[in-house]
Amino acid sequence: MKSKSLIKVDEFCLHHNIEISFIISLHHVGLIEIQTIEESSFIEESQLQQLEKIIRLFYDLDINLEGIETINHLLGKINLLQNEITALKNQLSIYEKTIQNEKY
Repeated sequence: MKSKSLIKVDEFCLHHNIEISFIISLHHVGLIEIQTIEESSFIEESQLQQLEKIIRLFYDLDINLEGIETINHLLGKINLLQNEITALKNQLSIYEKTIQNEKY
């Protein structure tokens, strides 16, 4: 089993020059997961890309948490639709090859 890399929230906040309360707010609205181990808060390394994207939306583009939630939800839907399109294209390709083979 692969062990998860954890990053201490206070160190992350210090490095990115953001408030710990911002990370806690993200956790409360369900945008990230925080793990508490021995009274210290941690985030998984796998969440870093998402978290840094949220930080840019909030601080650089001045989008509030509700807007970030909406953007995150819509991006998730777009991703699902792209996956569905890819699956349908693959099915269509198989169907077209079958028809092409029957012609010859």
